Amino acid sequence: MTETVVRHNRIARNADRVGLGAMIVASVCLVALGTRWVSGPMVSVIVLVLILDLVGVLVLAARGGPEARRLLAPYGLLKPGMLWLALFFLAPVWSLIRISLSTKESRFSVNYDFNWAFENYSKAFSDFGAQFQRAFLYAAIATVLTIAIGYPLAYVIAFRGGKYKNILLGLVVIPFFTSYLIRTIAWSTILADRGIVVSAMNAVGLQTVLEWMHIMDNGKLLNTPAAVIGGLTYNFLPFMLLPIYVSLEKIDVNLVNAAGDLYSNASRAFRKIVVPLSIPGVFAGTLLTFIPAAGDFVNAQFLGNPNTTMIGNSIQDQFLKQNNYPVASAMSAVLMVSIATLVLLYTRIFGTEDLA
Repeated sequence: MTETVVRHNRIARNADRVGLGAMIVASVCLVALGTRWVSGPMVSVIVLVLILDLVGVLVLAARGGPEARRLLAPYGLLKPGMLWLALFFLAPVWSLIRISLSTKESRFSVNYDFNWAFENYSKAFSDFGAQFQRAFLYAAIATVLTIAIGYPLAYVIAFRGGKYKNILLGLVVIPFFTSYLIRTIAWSTILADRGIVVSAMNAVGLQTVLEWMHIMDNGKLLNTPAAVIGGLTYNFLPFMLLPIYVSLEKIDVNLVNAAGDLYSNASRAFRKIVVPLSIPGVFAGTLLTFIPAAGDFVNAQFLGNPNTTMIGNSIQDQFLKQNNYPVASAMSAVLMVSIATLVLLYTRIFGTEDLA
């Protein structure tokens, strides 16, 4: 009996390290399989190592007693997500970076020659710098507009919606059950030269003002930067509104009432109480809006013109039309690193302590 307890204690002491090591080994095996680091008989060896790794953890949990199972439980919960990320994120990213540093004999070749071809990145910056700038500019403007539209709407639903909150949220979300592509094409019809929006603007005499503001171009709304930004704003509005609504919903109304009891007017109570407590929602909504908007290509394709193309359009063209995978991969890598850098800077400035 004593020997059994000693053995269980010894196994339990090592269970934490074994669980972490097993998760790392399994992730490396999946990345190796996903990126084709190995071929031939080595594939079978990697698969066998992966199976033995998983079986070994199960055996350790069974023989190590309750303490070992307690220490292994977090890794067991983390392992499915980590393995999924290893196979469907790390492996594709590794392949993308490898292709971005390769060359092809011709656009019709299916083989890549990995030779540290950094000129692909130079071409991505030199030939597509304008598309990068437009992507980040349009995404930033759309993000600001979603805050300007979504925050008041979320505020009204949270504090004035009453028993109709669910209905109001449904009215916001239901239109987005329709396909993203169909909604964007519908906007191309709405913004057409003879569409309802242009006709209404001309009827009330706003064409001159909108021309001066560079929103309309020669009486047109479609195929303009404003149309692309408007499409991004519309399509990503729920990603801003819902996080803000969740933050506002959590605010105790008694805090605002207490501010009134302390002789604070409504605007001051809003600035000092509501806005700071809703910042986590704005932070999350900004990330959920800016990141996909910067890589979007559908809105620019259907609502813009050749002078409003974003980097997503250029990447799509290089991948699917030009068949220039190395340059397209380099552009994608630059886009990912740029967005990650901006997100880290944004996180550093505004912090994430209150997001939990």
